[in-house]
Amino acid sequence: MRIYLVVIDDSPEAEIALRFAARRAVKTGGGVEILALLPPQEFIAFGGVQATIEAEERQRAEGLVAAAAGTLIAESGLRPTLRIKDGDGPRVIRDTITANPDIAALVLGAAASGAPGALVTHFTGADAGALSVPVMIVPGSLTREEIDRLS
Repeated sequence: MRIYLVVIDDSPEAEIALRFAARRAVKTGGGVEILALLPPQEFIAFGGVQATIEAEERQRAEGLVAAAAGTLIAESGLRPTLRIKDGDGPRVIRDTITANPDIAALVLGAAASGAPGALVTHFTGADAGALSVPVMIVPGSLTREEIDRLS
């Protein structure tokens, strides 16, 4: 099965990338994997504070993934695979793609204005040719209707 990997965060462009991936998956008989990234935390000398910060970040990510999955199921009927992973974003994404040969594309949303986002910048820069799958970049300025027409 063709799987579209979408990295989700709380940005509007992540929602747009998810919609695009879901529409492509429905049209191609594929699926969607939603990945939330937990960035490495700076070390804090007090372990209890560190643990609380990490737990809050995980809860926030779980909420994002659950909301994204709910939207996906409601709009397309697809049941996505959900992942929350710790670590350096590009490395986690590369490892996720390597571990799942069914992933056919990485779908990222670019910010509607200004810098496109750290992952878009990374995977269109020096690392552009290093992935084993295509990178689909969905412009954050697209409306739902435009996404539906293009996907």
